[in-house]
Amino acid sequence: MTRPLLIAGAAIAALSLAACGQKTETKGAATPAEQAATPDANPAATIATPADEASAPVFVEKASASDLFEIEAAKLAQATSKNAEVKKFAADMVAAHTKSTAALKKAIADAGQTTLVVVTVLPADLQAKLDDLKKAANFDKAYMENQVDAHQSALNLMQRYAQDGDVPAIKAFAASTAPVVQQHFDHAKTLRDATK
Repeated sequence: MTRPLLIAGAAIAALSLAACGQKTETKGAATPAEQAATPDANPAATIATPADEASAPVFVEKASASDLFEIEAAKLAQATSKNAEVKKFAADMVAAHTKSTAALKKAIADAGQTTLVVVTVLPADLQAKLDDLKKAANFDKAYMENQVDAHQSALNLMQRYAQDGDVPAIKAFAASTAPVVQQHFDHAKTLRDATK
């Protein structure tokens, strides 16, 4: 009986000594701007960039469609919601995504990419989401759930293009926009969890 205990004790001692010899690195928390610049610091950016999303035309289409969807959904929320916090969030989204679209247009102009244009009509998939939202039994809950999903997708898009994009001025736009989208995402999650 003592022999198995001695073997187990020796194994534990060996593992303890091995663990003591290992070095651990600690780093301070990255700021949102650092997370956008180094996407592997943020789990959302660990998703590999689809090849087409590294191209400016695809990024501009997706980013501007996302902004347009956010604006249209927010206008619907302002007209439909009975919750003052949800209405305020919606008003903030109209302002923020209008500003984001203007910044994207400026990045396109600064890059000299005259063939790139922002989306002015919702793609079919986003229009379907907006139509579903109009029919939601619990509008506030559905809107906030929708906002969490939409901002997660937008955050992934911004971070991936900031890392792998092909046009420097538009990459800079994506990097500077990602922290703002992260704030919207966090706020949307808080409101979603508080909305009944």
